[in-house]
Amino acid sequence: MKYINNGKDLTVYLEGRIDTNNAAETEKAIIAALEEYPESVPEFDLSSLEYISSAGLRVMMKMCRRFGTKLKAVNASPEVYDIFEVTGFTELMNVEKRLRELSVDGCEVIGTGFYGTVYRIDPETIVKVYQSPECLPIIQNERKLAKLAFVKGVPTAISYDIVKVGDSYGTVFELLNAQSFNDMLRSEPENFDDIMRKYVDFLKVVHSAEMDPGTLPFARDVFLRYADELRGCLTDDQCARLKELFGALPDDLHMVHGDYQMKNVMMVGDEPMLIDMDTLSVGQPIFDLQALYVTYVAFPEDDPDNFMNFLGIPDELGKRIWQVILENYFDTKDKALLADINDKIQLIASVRFLYILNGSDLRNSDLGALRIKHSQEHITELLGRVDSLEINV
Repeated sequence: MKYINNGKDLTVYLEGRIDTNNAAETEKAIIAALEEYPESVPEFDLSSLEYISSAGLRVMMKMCRRFGTKLKAVNASPEVYDIFEVTGFTELMNVEKRLRELSVDGCEVIGTGFYGTVYRIDPETIVKVYQSPECLPIIQNERKLAKLAFVKGVPTAISYDIVKVGDSYGTVFELLNAQSFNDMLRSEPENFDDIMRKYVDFLKVVHSAEMDPGTLPFARDVFLRYADELRGCLTDDQCARLKELFGALPDDLHMVHGDYQMKNVMMVGDEPMLIDMDTLSVGQPIFDLQALYVTYVAFPEDDPDNFMNFLGIPDELGKRIWQVILENYFDTKDKALLADINDKIQLIASVRFLYILNGSDLRNSDLGALRIKHSQEHITELLGRVDSLEINV
């Protein structure tokens, strides 16, 4: 055993095998390190640990009793991690498995989004590589949310591995012959109506899933926070009115995906499947519909090239999508009814779009400034005629 202290953190390196022959000696060495640095909580690096027996685990149990859930072990091999998991130590302390390294050099890029790029590793496997090297908590949270959705009956791709890709991280999925609905539209525009019907029908499946209380945040509460944080972009009266409208929405435990645009819905064989689960919440369907409005109406409003640049589809095809989503979701072509629903969705979408723009570098561009101006104008106009955000059809 060896250890390193950088003035603040104590890292203890466990190596080789820890069993009845050396467990007592290892414990003495750990205690000596703790006595030398009494203010430190040790982090155990298991990258060179080949095996740990029950005698070694008893040493770790003493550390758990001393430090509780603050105790952390990192870089465990799959074999060592399995020992900690089977014996229940992953419930007592934070144990992280050593990540395998993966190269995406020469791999086909099948999609690029706000947070990262998706590569096809082989015909059956894809990896989503995140842009930020600090993304590991995001990946772990997305895996947790995907499992929550899956057990509630929503088909979703659950990552089976987290990997290191250069200086960043990626999450690996098995998606045999998968194609996004966006790519289906691009390659089969003649099947537009059938593709859109399947896409919207699956959204209704997502919204039929009811989550357990306390497992996901309310989308309503997220937008109440947006209304507070947009003071300065909107008047105090506008912010107060928005909070009143959002606050009037009742609790609703039905799933909201949060980013249901067509790149995030895959067709795997003949079954639709969701990806990108990091934006899950609960609430009324309008909170998913507003996100679709942002993608298919708000972004292209002042940038006609947005459809082609972001989705790879021509402008005339993109402009049809939103109207068909509304008609299929609410099963009506009543223009007056759809216009009233559209107003409510657009109001919420304009709040979210303004929040996105105001919190990013987009606000410093000419296009960003124009989008902010138009979002403010939409909110002002819509607040004059929207008296409730509930949709009763």
